[in-house]
Amino acid sequence: METATLIIVLVIALALFFDFTNGFHDTANAMATPIATGALKPKTAVLLAALLNLVGAFLSTEVAQTISGGIINESEISAAIFPEIIFAGLIGAITWNMLTWLLGLPSSSSHALFGGLIGATIVGVGVAAIDFGVVMSKVILPAIIAPLTAGIIAFSATKIAYAITRRYDSRPDGRDGFRVGQIFTSSLVALAHGTNDAQKTMGIITLLLITSGLQSASDPEPQTWVIFACAITIALGTYMGGWRIIRTLGKGLTDVKPAQGFAAESSTASTILASSALGFALSTTQVASGSVIGSGLGRRGATVRWRTAGRIMVGWLLTLPAAGTVGALAALLVVWLPVWGVIIDAIIAVAIILFLYMRSRRDEVTAANAMSEVADSGKAVKVKRNPPPTRRQRAIAREEARQRAAQEAEAKRAAKAAERSARGPKSGGDA
Repeated sequence: METATLIIVLVIALALFFDFTNGFHDTANAMATPIATGALKPKTAVLLAALLNLVGAFLSTEVAQTISGGIINESEISAAIFPEIIFAGLIGAITWNMLTWLLGLPSSSSHALFGGLIGATIVGVGVAAIDFGVVMSKVILPAIIAPLTAGIIAFSATKIAYAITRRYDSRPDGRDGFRVGQIFTSSLVALAHGTNDAQKTMGIITLLLITSGLQSASDPEPQTWVIFACAITIALGTYMGGWRIIRTLGKGLTDVKPAQGFAAESSTASTILASSALGFALSTTQVASGSVIGSGLGRRGATVRWRTAGRIMVGWLLTLPAAGTVGALAALLVVWLPVWGVIIDAIIAVAIILFLYMRSRRDEVTAANAMSEVADSGKAVKVKRNPPPTRRQRAIAREEARQRAAQEAEAKRAAKAAERSARGPKSGGDA
């Protein structure tokens, strides 16, 4: 009994550590464009994101209930082995999160978690323990639909923003007022992130408590202490900033203008909040990516580097199977060596985390040397330095050209009249 309790405590601790990595892995999604456009200073941005993640974690539990009562069929799994299965799945998710953090890759923490759990469950229990209908409807489909929806919304919002403010086309910084709006929209994204991503760890812990008999299966609602623990942990992770990913993600956004940032953030926030209300456990990174691409296409002179966009999508596709593979390998040890397998998994996981962390110290990235942020889709959007003129600018140019031509013609007529006037009296005097 003591061993089982110890394993449960260990799994909860590991779940909270995953929540922490989720926080610093996804900070860029909320505070990218305001840092890129100078609306917020880097440290101020991550502090604001952390506070709003904390608040957002208390606003909804729909996503948590999707995880705790949907993806995995608890009735198919023995309570004696289920904590170890969750433990193995979390190792898969954390390993992928840490590796992609080291590489500066904006992958999905959500899909890493789902992949790790699915891989560990299939190896430890069997395919029957996975509800693939729920996986398809609330994980796979949102991953396809949400970025596309966010991109369309951002495209439309960018078009509208530039149409409304087209009188500022001739002023390089004429739309700086959007920077103030970005403070609000980026804050909304951070709040939305809390309503979605913090719920996933709540769902995992609740699932553990249900299968261990510590909570009724008829009530998948997370307990109060679980909500507080997950909210505080993801907020602390967010405050860490994830500067390595922030720098990588921001390199392609140096040309993003405030109007674009405002549109992208508005699109990201609305998509995430709507999905949270419906219980869809989507990837905030993918939503932010779709929004940035959409806002780039919505601005004149922007083109999409489809090769780069393709690489981003390949990274998204690899997350589920990669985390699932690591989770499956960790589950093998648990199946072969029930107690010692957990210990060996824990030792290996700590060694991997320490190695990746020490490796990152060779070229440390902090708020002092990090660039701007958002999803790597920023690199997929190339904005021309000298974009073609708008219809309004072309009309103004034509009118100015017409006026210049009229003035030149009037000047020529006046010159000829003056010349004739000068010759007339002279010829009369000679006569």
